[in-house]
Amino acid sequence: GGTAQVWTDFRLHGDGFGRMLVKDQGMEQLQAGRLVQRLKEIEVYRMMALLAFPMAHCATPKVSEIDTRLSEITAEMASKTQADDEETLSKLTDLAAQTEEMAASLNYRFSAARAYYRIVQARLIELREERIEGVQTITEFMERRLAPAMRTCQNIGDRLEVLSKRVARANNLLRTRVDILLEAQNRDLLASMDRRVKLQLRLQQTVEGLSVAAITYYAVGLLGYLFKAIKDTGAPINDRVATGIAVPLVLGAIWFSMHRIRKALHRADD
Repeated sequence: GGTAQVWTDFRLHGDGFGRMLVKDQGMEQLQAGRLVQRLKEIEVYRMMALLAFPMAHCATPKVSEIDTRLSEITAEMASKTQADDEETLSKLTDLAAQTEEMAASLNYRFSAARAYYRIVQARLIELREERIEGVQTITEFMERRLAPAMRTCQNIGDRLEVLSKRVARANNLLRTRVDILLEAQNRDLLASMDRRVKLQLRLQQTVEGLSVAAITYYAVGLLGYLFKAIKDTGAPINDRVATGIAVPLVLGAIWFSMHRIRKALHRADD
């Protein structure tokens, strides 16, 4: 309302302090106190907000480097074979760790800078400045000097957030490809095991058939000795005919016995 004029250059002098000249043009004591308080808060919070700018400036080349490396890795993912997935996954994991470490170290300072900047903006509005021809207002000075620094911090914070999401997407994409490869390998392994089981089953059936024949052969041989012994006692028996008749009976009995044993073993396994 024109009750005061404020003059400053926002420069630190040799004693480490800045200078502000406040010209009273009809202020009440309460108004003067509020004005001085607002000017002090503007300067203090301006300096607090600017603490984030050097960190953002130093982080800029590192963020650009991570961005470039991520683009290279993403391009490699499209051209590399599945055998290189492990190496690519290691690179992505390392990149994700670097991104998260940088974000963790900067986010707190950037969040604080945004809060301080909002306080500065609120205090500038409360000043209700009126422009003096040929003289820059405090608000204009802040827009020219402080606002670009805050936009730089915001830009670095946004880039880090985007990088983190891009790394996560690339990581998930690669892990999905690895999982699909593992599923295909497991499917092939199961198919191979199934073929082996079928082959073993056929071999087992063949062996069982040979075993039945072998057991029948020896059993019939023993019966042949028995029939000969009975014939030698004078009994009216033809040992050869008796042996021939015994062959199918012994074969059937042995096959039935082995079939029962195999079924019992299958039930025990189930």
